[in-house]
Amino acid sequence: MKAKILIVEDEPAIQELLAFNVMQAGFQPLRAEDADSAWQQIRSNVPDLILLDWMLPNTSGVVLAKQFRADAHTREIPIIMLTARGDERDKILGLESGADDYITKPFSPRELMARIRAVLRRHMPAMPEETVAAGGLELSPAAHRVTAKGSSVELGPTEFRLLHFFMTHAERVYNRAQLLDQVWGTQVFVEERTVDVHIRRLRAALEPSGMDGLIQTVRGSGYRFSTR
Repeated sequence: MKAKILIVEDEPAIQELLAFNVMQAGFQPLRAEDADSAWQQIRSNVPDLILLDWMLPNTSGVVLAKQFRADAHTREIPIIMLTARGDERDKILGLESGADDYITKPFSPRELMARIRAVLRRHMPAMPEETVAAGGLELSPAAHRVTAKGSSVELGPTEFRLLHFFMTHAERVYNRAQLLDQVWGTQVFVEERTVDVHIRRLRAALEPSGMDGLIQTVRGSGYRFSTR
């Protein structure tokens, strides 16, 4: 079955170009020109990935990404943000709004398709189904569920994979590049700074249970999961 890609872009020419390239790559394009039409599309045909333009009428792509992440029906749909903003601060803002990746216009169709495939690959991976437990946390890949001291913890798909990797490789320190290779995959065009954003998201999700301290920063080296 073809993966469905929702293109949220208000400029008709760019939307048409994106839809053409998505279709040429073997995916099924869905189209929306603003937040309202994006929600209408999602309600009738849930996409596997969202290409989201930063500049949209009425509601910005950043605000819409946050809405997607806050809604139970769209929380786990991967998002690639499309924007003309190339400043590092804007990239971090885009990632912190809930985007899984960020690509700056103008970009080549080949690079965009590579990023789409990479994001889809890491969101539909083969993961061992055995439940893992450590330090009061329990993670079930089969049920895609995390509990902290018995209480449910809501995680996005990237944070889920990151936590699974940490819990199955406890007490070892990994730098950003190693985490990118292990969690995002070696074919992903993602900056190392992306790791910091997802670490912050993971800690924020664990904070209410008091378990954010399990994800430790090792100054000058990277991060580790430790129950000590």
